[in-house]
This record gives sequence, C-alpha cells and structure tokens, in this order.
Amino acid sequence: MIRIGIDVGGTNTDAVVMDGNTVIAGVKAATSKDVMTGVVNALRKVLDAAGMEASAVDVVMIGTTHFTNAVVQRRDLAPTAAVRLCLPATASLPPMVDWPEDLRDVIGNHSFLAHGGNEFDGRVISPIDEAELVAIADQIRERGVKSVAVTAVFSPVSTDFERQAGEILAKALPEAHITLSSDIGRIGLLERENAAIMNACLRDLSRDVVAAFRGALADVGFTGRFYLTQNDGTLMDAEFAERFPVLTFASGPTNSMRGAAFLSGVQDAIVVDIGGTTSDVGSLQKGFPRQATVAVEVGGVRTNFRMPDVFSIGLGGGSLVVDGPDALTVGPQSVGYRIVTEALVFGGKTLTTSDIIVADGAADLGDKSKVAGLSPDLIRKARDRIAFMLEDSVERARISADPLPVIVVGGGSIIVEGPIAGLDLIMPNHFAVANAVGAAIAQVSGEVDRVYSLAEIGRDEALTDAKARATEAAVAAGARRETIEIVDVEDVPLAYLPGNATRVRVKAVGELHVG
Repeated sequence: MIRIGIDVGGTNTDAVVMDGNTVIAGVKAATSKDVMTGVVNALRKVLDAAGMEASAVDVVMIGTTHFTNAVVQRRDLAPTAAVRLCLPATASLPPMVDWPEDLRDVIGNHSFLAHGGNEFDGRVISPIDEAELVAIADQIRERGVKSVAVTAVFSPVSTDFERQAGEILAKALPEAHITLSSDIGRIGLLERENAAIMNACLRDLSRDVVAAFRGALADVGFTGRFYLTQNDGTLMDAEFAERFPVLTFASGPTNSMRGAAFLSGVQDAIVVDIGGTTSDVGSLQKGFPRQATVAVEVGGVRTNFRMPDVFSIGLGGGSLVVDGPDALTVGPQSVGYRIVTEALVFGGKTLTTSDIIVADGAADLGDKSKVAGLSPDLIRKARDRIAFMLEDSVERARISADPLPVIVVGGGSIIVEGPIAGLDLIMPNHFAVANAVGAAIAQVSGEVDRVYSLAEIGRDEALTDAKARATEAAVAAGARRETIEIVDVEDVPLAYLPGNATRVRVKAVGELHVG
C-alpha cells in the first residue's frame, strides 16, 4: 500500500511517501500563511522526489494544528450553546464556569440546564423532559446559534440521556451541529463538558478545513481517501474529523513520537522533537506516547479527553539568540518559517540557533561566511544554554530512574551537540521528517472509559466487556478486525464511591482497512 504522510507545522510542512514500511522519499516545504499552499507544495515535492504520480497513492494521512491554533488564538470559533442534563444536581456550577472570560465571550456564553443525568451506578437523577428541551431549542434558534454541546451527568456510565436529548434537539434544530460529551470526554463532568463545547465551537471550521484539504489533494491529482491523525497516534477519516475536530489537538507531537518509535525500532524511550520554533518532549511506552493522567489545559480550558503527556519549550532551529547584559538567552521567540530570509546564514539580520550551529561547524546551511565573525565565547555560551534546556526537558519527561534512550527527531535536531542528560542518543534515518512518517504509519483505534459496579459484575467480566466495546469502536472507525490488538488496559478502584465501583479504560488498535 502506497501512503503519503503529511504534518503541518509552524515552520515547515513535512511529507513522506511510504511503500509498506519503507520510506521512499521525504521532503520539507515552508509552511505558508494560508497553510494549504504549503500542503500542495509539499505534496508536489514529495511526489517528484519519489518519481510517482498522485494516482498511484492509495491513502493520504494529514496531521494539522488548525484547530488547536483556532482555540489558542480565539479565531474562527462558532457561537455555541451548552446544554447540561443534570437538574436538580450541579446547578451551582454552570457550564463554562472555569473558562477564560475572553474565550467564553467569543462563543457567546450560551448555557442551559435541563433535567436528566445519572448517578455513578446508572441510577437516574431525574427523567428527561422533552418539552423542556424543545423550549431550550427555541431559545437557541432565536439566538441564531447552530452549534450545540450536550452533556449529561455520568454519561460515560450510560449514554442514553445524551443520545435521547441529542435526537430531540436535532429534530427541533435540523441545521445545528450536535456534539455529545460521551463521544469525546471521560469521567469528570466539567472537563468532559468543556471538551464537548470546544468540539462544538470548531465544527464550522472543521468543515471548511476538511474541504480545503480535499481541494489541495485534488489539485495534485489525488482521488483516493484521506485521513487526519488524532492525538493518540491513530487515524480518523475525513467525515469523522469533521464531527470531532478536537481529537486532532496535539496530534503533531504524537506523530513525531510514533515516527520516532518506527524509525528507531525502539518502543520505550524519551523523544525530543525539535522543530523551527519549539521542542516537544514526551515519553514513549510500547511505541505510543504516554497519555496524560490529569486534566489538560487547551487555550486556558481544562479538558479530560485523551491527550499525550507531552510538553513544549521555546527551543528550535529558528530560536532567537540574544546575548544580553546579564545572560545569554535562547528562545522562546523564533523567526519560524521566515528563517530562510531572516537568519544570518541566509542573508538576514537575526542571530538564531541555526547560525550558532553553522558557525560551530556542526552543520552546512546557507553561507557560512555570514557567521564567521561570531566569537568563540558567544558560540560556546549559546551551545551550553541549548544543552541545559534540552537536559532539563529530558529530566522532566522521565518517569523513572531507568536509563531510557533519548530519540531526537525533527528538522531542528542539528542543534543537539551530544548525549542529553547522560543518556544514549538515537538520531534515526529520516529523523527530519519523523512527524510525517508517524502520520503515514498511523493505525486506527477505539477506546472505552467507563465506570463499572463490581457488586453487579465481576472484574473479569467488566474488563471483557470494556475490551469488546473498544474493539467494536476500532472496527467502526475503520480498523481491520483481524489486526486489532488491545494496547492499554487500566482499571482503577474508586474508593470514594459505594458499590465497589471501578473505572476501566481500554484502548484497541488495528491496521487501516482500505477498500
């Protein structure tokens, strides 16, 4: 199967062509202001490098930062109504209570409380009131809102109320997008509700972005199916991505980590992905990024849908180097995709980390004579500062004293001088385009996160049920059933709840079905 993997970063758009597990060609193209021009350029470059026509490609996988950037920058977000099924419970903490005020204002701060919801063990808090929901739908219509997020208390235990409410609202608001929190988040009402609202406010943008990707692929002659990568290292098809754009958050670092595992053949390691602007650091476990176990903030909002436990620092190949009166600093500001015009070695006037590396003789970029005047003392201080920042990041990412290797990938990896934190350093072939490789090799996953009462069902039966549900979710997402493996099982007793309650989370992964 011929696959193209694409990862859109802040500085470069990377692309690779793969035949099975073999990388045929990998290229970098500057990320354009409108993004799609950069995607088209990367596609054309990689097809030329592979000597291949677009018609020979079976599938294209794309990783994008569109939706994360929209939330962070407070742009292209649709007015959204949050409907919570809860009364008479939880009324003291309304939807979006913990959101930054500016973000809440951008999407309109439309929230409604209605009857419904469950206790942790499935007992009904109150029955759903259809007339109440129809009246809420009337208010939503009057306000001109066409994106709705529906959340019910303990909906991961029983999705019935959310599904019933979703059907009622969809009938009353036929033009609206309806997002159900149980399709996205986990146990934890406010965080799951936040994730659902965030997804709903991105639905209009997701439709436009997916259509733009279709157009970009058509421009190069590709007529097959394409997928977007999720933040757990797996794929979703274009239609699914339109419905759940929030699942692309942090997919870039995840792609890099998956690509690092594939290219190096190492399944457990610390991965440092160095781009033009930032370095993303995280821990690999069994070839997948370790998942965050606590609520993750996105744009100042606490969410609890799956996210990789990855953090970023302002260090990359385009980071500004400033020798101030008190100390030398590196980053967090960066010239980004403008490095080819602003860095000293390319005739610009800005001192960057890449200039330091070229002046030190460790890389051959641009015109070395442009940095011949940099003092050895400045070069050494900058090198030492870069090394300190990388070592500190790797130590933060370690979760045990075990001497895990450090896999370094990304186009900015040239700034690495030697072993980091005394650990073995691995820089695999095609390291510069590991993120695109990670997109190309991505599999399809299904996940379940539920609370079981072990007073009613045994632990073995609960795990079996959860594994079966995760498997079916993977099949529904496009995985071949015969390739599915259970890659993560977690069950945590909830001691503060009665009935011997246990939270079970299971993840199943399989190969993409193409046909």
